[in-house]
Amino acid sequence: MKDSIRQIKPGAFQQSVAGEEDPGASIDLPPVAAPRRGDEAPAGTPGTGEVQCPACGGSGRGIGDAACPECNGTGKVNRGIGGG
Repeated sequence: MKDSIRQIKPGAFQQSVAGEEDPGASIDLPPVAAPRRGDEAPAGTPGTGEVQCPACGGSGRGIGDAACPECNGTGKVNRGIGGG
């Protein structure tokens, strides 16, 4: 075995870190918005941003005053806004 490769002991990842009950609990991820049918990319993708939903004109309403199926009733979708 090479010196640069170390063996990981069985159960090494079962111990908590810094007093945590769950060793992975110290990782806090930002909340992610649920994707909408009309989104071209996930929220926060560089070169994209929220724009008025083209299906409902930004009202958030679809047929029969139900929520617009493209934007889930928000009136906005995430689309590419970068140029060039």
